[in-house]
Amino acid sequence: MEFKTDIFKTFDKKWALLTAGNKESFNMMTISWGGLGTLWNKPVATVYVRTSRYTHDFMDNNEYFTISFFPEKYKRVLGVLGSKSGRDMDKINDSGLTAKELDASISFEEAEVTLVCKKLFKQELAVANMPKEIAESLYSGDAPHDMYIGEVVGIIE
Repeated sequence: MEFKTDIFKTFDKKWALLTAGNKESFNMMTISWGGLGTLWNKPVATVYVRTSRYTHDFMDNNEYFTISFFPEKYKRVLGVLGSKSGRDMDKINDSGLTAKELDASISFEEAEVTLVCKKLFKQELAVANMPKEIAESLYSGDAPHDMYIGEVVGIIE
């Protein structure tokens, strides 16, 4: 299993689509915070989801999630998927993306690469443990993030 990327720019500049659920019920959201590395002798991906996001329930209620990366031409679509809620719109129909069922979750035909992750860990990011300037600028009046760490069990190209 090999994934070649600029680890510091992959999430921040390229963005990604985080998806959790199954073919009957799933939701996706654009993320730009995340990381790749090793934990507990396993290759892992770390993502962050605000507790207020619709995708948060899907992350909590499913054992697997995917992180899909797309060609630059999908940046506008990813912008919409990151700013609109699946509570208020049919993201799959409105986005024009083609969902692709995997054994454990969902990917998309248009994705360049998808990381399939098995959830290992979840923890709330405690605002009290953050530098004051970060807490004030990112969490003043907004829901906290939960951190999810998943073992990368597959890479689909």
